[in-house]
Amino acid sequence: VMIQKTGLATWSGGLQKGAGTISTQSGALKGQAFGFASRFEDKLETNPEELIGAAHAGCYSMFLSALMGGAGITPKSIETTSTVTLDPSTAGSPTVVRAHLVTKIVADADETKLIALAQAAKSGCPISRLMRAEVSLEVMVG
Repeated sequence: VMIQKTGLATWSGGLQKGAGTISTQSGALKGQAFGFASRFEDKLETNPEELIGAAHAGCYSMFLSALMGGAGITPKSIETTSTVTLDPSTAGSPTVVRAHLVTKIVADADETKLIALAQAAKSGCPISRLMRAEVSLEVMVG
């Protein structure tokens, strides 16, 4: 059975002066404000890239924990940051060009083994794979 989770965004107005909100199915985010200034400048509201970064870091940490468990290793902690880079000068439209993971693992295990598992988790985590996924679209007008 496929698992589906939903995010919702609403937007009103033009690009630079408009405003939007982002919500999640679970209610963890409900009506969180975002806009041009929080995405392309330094306004303290959320934005799609930081949300992708948070999702990527969480997914990666969980997937690494699963790989470690399969190797008989129980982590004391895994702390991961995903920095998502948006290039606003890309020809045609701004483009997410990179996601950089930094992870700190605390576990009673061989360092070489932990590094190998961390590398495997990078390419295997579902959000890392999402970056290469098919994107489909359904449009309703009116």
